Amino acid sequence: ENSSRTFTQNFGLVTGLVASLLAYLFIEFDSSNTLLSPMASIAILMAVWWITEAIPLAATALIPLALFPTLGVLNGEETATSYINSTIFLFLGGFLIALAMEKWNLHKRIALKIIRLFGGKPNYIILGFMIASAFLSMWISNTATAVMMLPIGLSILIQLEEEFDVERTHKFSVALMLGIGYSCSIGGIATIIGTPPNLSFTRILKIVFPEAPEISFGDWMMLGLPITIIMLTVAWIMLTKIYFKFSKDLVIDTNIIKKEQKQIGRMQFEEKVVAFVFAITALLWVFRSDLQLGITVIPGWSNLFGNPGYINDGNIAIGMSIILFVFPTRKSVIKSKTVLDGSVFKKVPWGIILLFGGGFALAKGFVSSGLSEYIGSSFAGLGNISPIILIILVALFINFLTELTSNTATTEMILPILASVSVAIGINPLLLMITATLSASMAFMLPVATPPNAIIFGSQRVKIHEMVKAGFALNIIGVIVVAAVVLVIGILVFNIDLEIMPHWAK
Repeated sequence: ENSSRTFTQNFGLVTGLVASLLAYLFIEFDSSNTLLSPMASIAILMAVWWITEAIPLAATALIPLALFPTLGVLNGEETATSYINSTIFLFLGGFLIALAMEKWNLHKRIALKIIRLFGGKPNYIILGFMIASAFLSMWISNTATAVMMLPIGLSILIQLEEEFDVERTHKFSVALMLGIGYSCSIGGIATIIGTPPNLSFTRILKIVFPEAPEISFGDWMMLGLPITIIMLTVAWIMLTKIYFKFSKDLVIDTNIIKKEQKQIGRMQFEEKVVAFVFAITALLWVFRSDLQLGITVIPGWSNLFGNPGYINDGNIAIGMSIILFVFPTRKSVIKSKTVLDGSVFKKVPWGIILLFGGGFALAKGFVSSGLSEYIGSSFAGLGNISPIILIILVALFINFLTELTSNTATTEMILPILASVSVAIGINPLLLMITATLSASMAFMLPVATPPNAIIFGSQRVKIHEMVKAGFALNIIGVIVVAAVVLVIGILVFNIDLEIMPHWAK
């Protein structure tokens, strides 16, 4: 990591403090509510520091703990409880299972198996890599997927470059690298645990609208999976047929993949345990609550218990991950006596957990101070614009904003505001909130936009103008796909009526 601070960071540090102070001292929002200026000043400080990364994102996320009680927004106890909740445990449990997959190399076995299914034609090899990356990103972090897929991709490229030459293989290299990077982001959309913004959304919805229906794992998947499938197909066609058309006579020796598979060897006992736990967890998540497929309803297994509402996806994630700490290993080669051991907690991204917490605290502050209502009412004039136009505008705005900012921090800043704007203009808050959440995962243009983009760019096979060229087109298509799927499938899955405001949002 580069330890010297950039101009942007220093600029953000100062600007954030100055803007925040000015808002606190001089902006009079509403004389009847004294909490608006302190809350606005904290929100401005956090927004500027998050966008410019003036201090680490997780450190900015801790600001509410220091300032909410001091400035009278929320008491210390209420602020602190925003930082840990069932959403955090869903992330933690899911992450522990993902770390077990990585520790015993199960993720690599799955990836190689998928790639081998697609044979040796260059464009199908790229499709294989893209499907493998997207599938793994549904369950493990997008970053971890990119880190693992990159060396497998490079091993194929290096062999090709030796056989043909760098010039002739360049387009194939770019298509493969971008294919891996983009698929990691696209795959994360499909599940609630696939990428942090999805989790932030489910929690912020609950904070702002305590009466809102729960968004279960299965519900989200019915909306997210179609988007993943459409975007993967579009990205594959664009990369291999439009932007980086490569010559048909590149023949790829799939022995590399076979060799990699040989190296992993037969499936070990520990891997089987992890695969079993992973599969059961996924099934428990998907079928926990009733699933509505058109007219038919698949009853959820939680109905077997006295209080089905007591169980949530976080309980499943934690319960299943505990099993991994209980199962003994058969190999004496590796020091750990059980499939997962205590050392795994060093690898949990605690910074992201704090980032979640800071976003949840911010949302709570927005609501309890009355700032979200105040912001919403100032947008009441948008009520005359058709919801479809609003959805497209939100998708465009978030899509390009997250090219430059952390998608999690962006979602956490924007969602409470969109919630109150929706109420003020009288449209179902799910429309704009889900659109924003999905759009936060659609940043394909710049290396800084997402960790997978940065990792792929670091391979030095892709030039910045190539990423921008393909990424810009995908961004625009992403906006259209998100808007269309939200308006067609989203309305069915979440029972949204474009004309009527739901009772829980009034």
